[in-house]
Amino acid sequence: MLNQPTTTLNPVLSADRISALDITRGIALFGILLMNITGFGLGPAAYWNPAVAGGDTGWNLRVFEITSIYFEGTMRGLFSMLFGVGMVLLTDRLLRKEAGIRVADIYFSRTMWLIVFGIIHAYLLLWWGEILYAYGVMGLLIFALRNVKPAYLIIAAVLLLSVDSFRGYLDYQEMLENRAKYEEFQALSEEQQEAADEDLVKAKEEWEGVLKAPKKSAENLENYTKDTQKGYFGMVAAFAPMNNYIQMHLYDWGIYDILSMMIIGIALYRLKIITAEKSYVFYGIMMLIGYPIGIFINYFEFNTAVEGSFMPLAMSKAQITYPVGRLFILAGHVGLIMIFCKSHILSFLQKGLAAVGRMALTNYVMHSVICMFLFYSFGFGLFGKLQRYELYYVVAAIWAFQLVASPLWLNYFRFGPLEWLWRSLTYRKLQPMRKQKLIQQPVTVPEV
Repeated sequence: MLNQPTTTLNPVLSADRISALDITRGIALFGILLMNITGFGLGPAAYWNPAVAGGDTGWNLRVFEITSIYFEGTMRGLFSMLFGVGMVLLTDRLLRKEAGIRVADIYFSRTMWLIVFGIIHAYLLLWWGEILYAYGVMGLLIFALRNVKPAYLIIAAVLLLSVDSFRGYLDYQEMLENRAKYEEFQALSEEQQEAADEDLVKAKEEWEGVLKAPKKSAENLENYTKDTQKGYFGMVAAFAPMNNYIQMHLYDWGIYDILSMMIIGIALYRLKIITAEKSYVFYGIMMLIGYPIGIFINYFEFNTAVEGSFMPLAMSKAQITYPVGRLFILAGHVGLIMIFCKSHILSFLQKGLAAVGRMALTNYVMHSVICMFLFYSFGFGLFGKLQRYELYYVVAAIWAFQLVASPLWLNYFRFGPLEWLWRSLTYRKLQPMRKQKLIQQPVTVPEV
């Protein structure tokens, strides 16, 4: 009688990885830094409004235009999609090993540890724009969707994005109504103003808040700049309220922004689209449809913001079509990246990007560590010292370093440092780190 050994559940091996997914993850990670660098070097408000800091003319405005049209939301969307794909890959692999109930145990353990990493990243590594916590929370929801048909997933995602767009429309209409009531209030005599109903007064006060937006942005930047000069522990305390607000705000925007993209990622994986298995023609059509429509919508949004001097009313108007433009640009990006993966051109770059993608968690957190020491007072104190376009010299340097360092590290080790820690915590045992250990492990055969 054969006594079969208990199935061993371990992280995926290098040979089983899908190259297109690793390359896409590396590109998405680099694209996220393109957007985040503004928050690191110029502060939160400058992310959306170039007039706040970093310059809004010449090359400064040009790089803001490029990032706004082609990268804003799309790199985060791509990364979110890949998280959905990762959930399917993990659970499918465990099911093939007949892991049973341990599929859920391992997945939820993995996701809960990601939430812990996110909290540490935000509060101790001082990156208020961190996304790991949000991915962990949204990741808890997508487990139930792993076997849903792709068509239903796409419909659900489109509905979420439509609701988000409609919410933007309602916000814009509310601002228009507040402006109209403000003008109505201003036309009243002093006696009539004193007797005005509560709704009219409230609308007037809210519109006055909009008019004070430039002054408020300047005050916020001044306070934020002071916070960056408080030293490490002073910054931990100063940034905590902002981190509280942003992470809790996740439940308002994360369902539409992140969950929708995770769902699309699952669908694209099931349809074999995001694994470079479709034809060149298929991906070319994605580009030909996605880019023209997305660029048209995003350029409209950019012009709306510029012509409205980046005031809240203009930004609110631009936000209405944000989910739509983002989705079409993202479709174009997927098509282009898949063609790049299928072509095998620039193989050295593909290998470098794949290594960066395999170490995505380590490299993502590394962005924060590097920028923390570059921009804050306990490091080089460069916050607010560089113009917007100059920040991208820093981006290029980080890209170059990670393109070299990631393949070198993976020549000797199975995982990046944080990937190793994450897997060890998930599987509740230390994973072999050095590649040589895989060769030295004895082969287990069933007892007869």
